[in-house]
Amino acid sequence: MAITQSMRRNDTTSPNRQSPTQQRGQAGEELAAHFLQRHGLRILTRNYRCRGGEIDLICQDGAALVFVEVRLRRSNAFGGAAASITLTKQRRIILAARHYLATHSKTDADCRFDCVLLDGTSDQSINWVRNAFSAD
Repeated sequence: MAITQSMRRNDTTSPNRQSPTQQRGQAGEELAAHFLQRHGLRILTRNYRCRGGEIDLICQDGAALVFVEVRLRRSNAFGGAAASITLTKQRRIILAARHYLATHSKTDADCRFDCVLLDGTSDQSINWVRNAFSAD
């Protein structure tokens, strides 16, 4: 049986394959998760998705739920990792957080939004911003 062009295309886009950018992003999230765990947070969920939004990490810090956005940038040419968390991105994270709270019966939970900004893939490149933005 001859391999057609569409069969080749499907082979290269299988769900198990990641682009180099996706691989770096996953490595960044793993680094951030380990960093937060070393600082006393407990990872509850990774890559929580709902229609319209996504949260990289959901953690427990004492009594508070912490919704964490992880951003890895190799260059500051366009403002770096912090500048990439736009108001639109914040709204999507907040939407996903509200969905998580509603579906897990935690509507009265104390929560905050943190960002872990990475300029590389080492502990020295981590900038943890607590209460980076709010839902108000």
